[in-house]
Formats: sequence, structure tokens, C-alpha cells
Amino acid sequence: MKYLCLVVLFCGSLFAQIQLGVDVFFQEERYLALKGKNVALLTNHTGVDGQQRPTLELLQQVEKNFKIVALFCPEHGLKGVAYAAENVANQKEGKLTCFSLHGSHRRPTEEMLKGIDAIICDIQEIGCRSYTYATTLYYVMEEAAKRNIDVLVLDRPNPLGGMVVDGPMLDDSSRSFLGYINVPYCHGMTIGELAWFFNQEYQVKCKLKVIPMKGWKRDMTYQETGLVWIPTSPQIPEADTPFFYPATGLLGELQLVSIGIGYTLPFKVVGAPWIEAKGFVKALNDQNLKGVKFLPFHFKPYFGPYKNEECHGVRLVITDPKHFRPASVAYIIMGVLKSLYPKEVLQRLKNLPVKKRALFCKANGNTVIWDLLLKEKYAGWKMVSVDKEERKAFLEKRQKYLLY
Repeated sequence: MKYLCLVVLFCGSLFAQIQLGVDVFFQEERYLALKGKNVALLTNHTGVDGQQRPTLELLQQVEKNFKIVALFCPEHGLKGVAYAAENVANQKEGKLTCFSLHGSHRRPTEEMLKGIDAIICDIQEIGCRSYTYATTLYYVMEEAAKRNIDVLVLDRPNPLGGMVVDGPMLDDSSRSFLGYINVPYCHGMTIGELAWFFNQEYQVKCKLKVIPMKGWKRDMTYQETGLVWIPTSPQIPEADTPFFYPATGLLGELQLVSIGIGYTLPFKVVGAPWIEAKGFVKALNDQNLKGVKFLPFHFKPYFGPYKNEECHGVRLVITDPKHFRPASVAYIIMGVLKSLYPKEVLQRLKNLPVKKRALFCKANGNTVIWDLLLKEKYAGWKMVSVDKEERKAFLEKRQKYLLY
């Protein structure tokens, strides 16, 4: 009996508590609306239904209603194996051409879109503005709008849930592939909600339709959905990694420390040879940040900053994901580092290549954070407060775009 209970418990975890947009799309035969059309699919390895069946294969099973003519893929490629910022070439997937939108082109071209009547998007995003999958969708929407092409988004969960709204807004002067619309760094919206927001607020006038999920609630983390996590990219291996990405990823752009890229805990640790772990831990825990605890940690990266060097620092442990605010944690870590190690931090900031500095500012969505970090003695809480009132206004504005 004991073993039977274990089997039931294990198997139960394999069944989703929600229906994804792709599940609803096929169960309700929404594909019939595409009858007679030439269809393209924007997707990658994360485009699967609740039973892990690829969306492309499901579309091919009902292709008598329409014709699939092309594929598009975002950063990391169709199978998700390319590294961050690595260019991906076009490739063949069976008889179809998969056009890369992270290679020689970031937007679909006239030639790529020739003869296409509708584009379906099914791709898992991670709830952070600087993660480029959503920007790729925005670019596709803009190009589709110019050519009167329908865009259909099959909605998926925000892994952080829909309640975590944190970090600065986006200045128009910092608009880029790392941040294309004016939402907080952690926006608390699904990819379908973001598409509605973008289409209306930026007057794109794309012929957009979103297929919502069923059963998803805004306070759900990804683990609570019952879905199997597929690593969205090489350094987002686990369902909780999206919480850590915005908490340390910005710091990683500064090349001050190792954030576990090149070690077994990507985004979950912060360390360097010149950090004294015990003091760093105490200083961070003394900030009384909600939902997180810092533990001493020592590691030796296999590659990246401080390769083969013994690093000392902290491991982040999330104690309450409902109250954890990733971007705020990022800025407090930066501020504490500067307070404890002003000479090391300032020297490295001043020696940071211009292109890396520009990348940091684009990821933040402004130049204000850089200026505060460089000039203020105690920068942490001042960085956290950036755009505080604007975030409140955003929470009001986004209400009409929320599907759940």
C-alpha cells in the first residue's frame, strides 16, 4: 500500500492543474478558424501542450484544414541549445524552413512572410522584460500588422505568477531588443496579456487573437500549475530559476562577480575571490528583504568570470515566492557590494567596457540605475525606489489587459 501511494503521488505530479492556450486551441477545435489559410508558427522547444506533445506536431495532425508553410524561432534556436546572444542560422525542420529571428534578422522580412495569412505563437516566457522571447513576438506583431497577417497567441503561465511587479519602467531612450515596451522589469503578465498591452498601448493595430488558459490563477507559481518545466534556455534549467534570473542577472552584466553562470547553480549564487562570505551574508540578511534568505556559499566556476578560481559569497534561498521581489533584491545586492567593497566595485565599474555599460543600461531600461550605483555611497534602496510611482500607475493601466 505504501508503494501504491508513492506511485499515485508521483504520477499525480505529472498531470497539469491548468489547461494551456495550446490545449484549449486543440480541444475546442479553434484551428477550424484557420481553414484554407497559409500558417506559420513562432515557437521553440517549449511549445508543447500539457502532455508534452509539440505544438508543431499537433498542428500537422489537423493540417487538412490549413497549410503550415514556415516556422520562426527566437533566441536560443528551435531546440533551445544556443547560448545567450549567440546568433542562430535558419535551418530545415522536415520540409519546412525555420527562420531564425536571432541571427542575421531580428524581424521577419518581406520574403519570410510572403504568402503567410496567419502566424501562431506558442512559446514559454519567464516574466522578465529583458528576456527576449516577448520582444521577438512584438517584432512579429509589428511586421504582421504592416501586411494584414493574423497573429494568434496561445497563452502560457508567467512562471513568477501574475502578482510580482517589481523594478524600474522603460525609458524610451533605452528601448531595445532587451526591453521594447514600457512595463516594469518584472511585469506580472502572461505573454498573451503582454501582446494585448503592446497592441493597444503602442497602437500596433495587429489582427491579434489570444487563446487564454483555463484554470490558471494570478497567484500561481509555475510549480503550482502541475506542468512539467522545460528549460527555456541553457541557463534557465529549473522551474524556480526564473525567480533568480532577475535577482542576479542584472548584476552579472557588470562583470563584478560570478552569478553561477558557469557553475551548477545559474543565477542562484553571487561570489568572487575578493568577497568575505560571512560579512556579505550578514549585511544582506540585515536588509530584512521579504521572501529571501542568504546563506554563505563557496564555489569554483567551470567557465565565465573567475573560471577555476575559488569564489566566496552567498547562495540565495527563496523562502516565500509570493513576497519575493527579484529586482529589488538585485539592487540591494549591488548596493551592499559597493558598501562593503567600494574600491573593488568602483574600479571594476570604471573599467567596464562601454558596450557592456550600454547593455547594463538597456537591460535596466534606463541610465538612472547606473548613475546611482556609480555616484551614491549607499545606492541600494535608492535604486529600489526608482519609478515607484510609475509602477503604481502601471498597475492601474494593466488592469484592462489582464485575462485572469
